[in-house]
Amino acid sequence: MTHDVGRVPALRADRLGKRYGHAWGLRDCTFEVPPGSIVGLVGPNGAGKTTLLALTVGLLAPTEGQVALFGEPSRAQDAATLARVSYLAQDHPLYRGFTVADMFRFGRSLNPSWDAGLAAARMGALDIPLRRKVKSLSGGQQAQVALTMALAKRAPLLLLDEPVASLDPLARLDFMRDVVAASAESGLTVLVASHVIAELERLCDWLLVLNRGRLQLAGAVDDLVAGHAVLTVPRDATNGSLPGRVIERTDSDRHSTVLVSAPPGAVAAAIAAPPPGWAAEPAGFEQVVLAYLRRPQVATTTPAGAKGTAVA
Repeated sequence: MTHDVGRVPALRADRLGKRYGHAWGLRDCTFEVPPGSIVGLVGPNGAGKTTLLALTVGLLAPTEGQVALFGEPSRAQDAATLARVSYLAQDHPLYRGFTVADMFRFGRSLNPSWDAGLAAARMGALDIPLRRKVKSLSGGQQAQVALTMALAKRAPLLLLDEPVASLDPLARLDFMRDVVAASAESGLTVLVASHVIAELERLCDWLLVLNRGRLQLAGAVDDLVAGHAVLTVPRDATNGSLPGRVIERTDSDRHSTVLVSAPPGAVAAAIAAPPPGWAAEPAGFEQVVLAYLRRPQVATTTPAGAKGTAVA
């Protein structure tokens, strides 16, 4: 099943914010992602990831700004919003006393677009009997039942909140493989919140980095990585003499290692022909993500030409 959404972004936030009392859980968050993307959402505990997911799915109303799904505003507790998005929490909530078939009947009663054929076919392919009770299934099998319920809803956007945190490595691999396959087969847009950066690098083609309730980085993974370089420069080199914005700098006695952000063309030029006494190399995905997570200041960076964010 392909969702025909044309050029309308699958997910768009415009100055989105949520305040809890006097504290902001999320503030001034603006980005958009295209349909069919697999989006990695990363940030430390308390960064605002769960708040962003709750605002997207309509479990919370924003204090300011808005979030839109396929061009339509997400509204708290709104049936139209709930029909456009499936949400799978970290603990894979299932009724342990139900059989798998009971869970699917429950899902069908709540979702008019429920795809019973997809649910039954996935269980057959995974060799999970419909008559088995949830409590008798392994952790990996329970995760697959929960994922099947999310997919069988046939919503065009799937939100996954740390979906494999409690699984063993093989079950994690199987689960994520099935997520990628579902996106490829149906044009499903997937947003995955995870602390495992290496996992996101393998899985995602789009990235959102949150820290302290602010969006730090947003865009296509390839463009973001191409817009950063790691420089080794003399210790006395000033930030103003470096090609681009300094994201992170580590000084030793004689040299400094600097991660800079710049348009991809400038990054490529710096790598191809660094000044005498300098060394330059491409930045890696994990280097870039960790640098933004470590930044004490609040700023947002995007590759040149990308939508939704701006260099602060």
